[in-house]
Amino acid sequence: MPSAQGKKSINIMRGPKEKISRRLGSKLFLKGDRSLGPKSAIVRKPYPPGLQGKRRRRPLSEYGRELREKQKLRHWYNLQEKQFKNYVDDTLRQRKKVGDASGYLIQKLESRLDNVVYKLGLATSRNQSRQLVNHGHFLVNGKKINIPSCQLVKGDKINVRPKSLKNNFFKIISVRLKNYEPPVWLEIDKKNMEGKVIGQPSIEDAAVPVEITSVFEFYTK
Repeated sequence: MPSAQGKKSINIMRGPKEKISRRLGSKLFLKGDRSLGPKSAIVRKPYPPGLQGKRRRRPLSEYGRELREKQKLRHWYNLQEKQFKNYVDDTLRQRKKVGDASGYLIQKLESRLDNVVYKLGLATSRNQSRQLVNHGHFLVNGKKINIPSCQLVKGDKINVRPKSLKNNFFKIISVRLKNYEPPVWLEIDKKNMEGKVIGQPSIEDAAVPVEITSVFEFYTK
């Protein structure tokens, strides 16, 4: 990714991301705004990738179904297997204390800095927001944070670094923000591109297309 200084643009993600959505049979919005339109691969080709994709598929086994749900949630949040498993393992250890294990897991995943940047509308996909965070384009409570997994809590403030605001990418994002509304647990000052966590994310707000209990079942066998 180019530097935020000057008028260089910031690269967005490349590669066959939507093949993952097609393989798992669900829109995971891995290509940002493109995933919403008719050019989305899963709309144009609503079958798994590969030469055999159009053939009738055998019903999934219980293991296969659990694996599919796990993969859907992992890719939804753009996480590597080890990272994702750590979140699930922590949830399973805490489930007697937290009561609602599914809600706890989603709250942890939604509160990641890269996800908050995405949900504020400051990036068009989670993959893109992770790149932006990695390259230090954001401040949290006035300090530069380049760790995508940083957990945010109610009251935390997020804003684009002043130097980064000069970048063409964020000029484009500022236009996109005019018609964007974040979830209820976040607020955004569109003019200054500053966000704030004003509540806690819920499983209803996240609206993940996943049977989360199947994810737990996958890891507990």
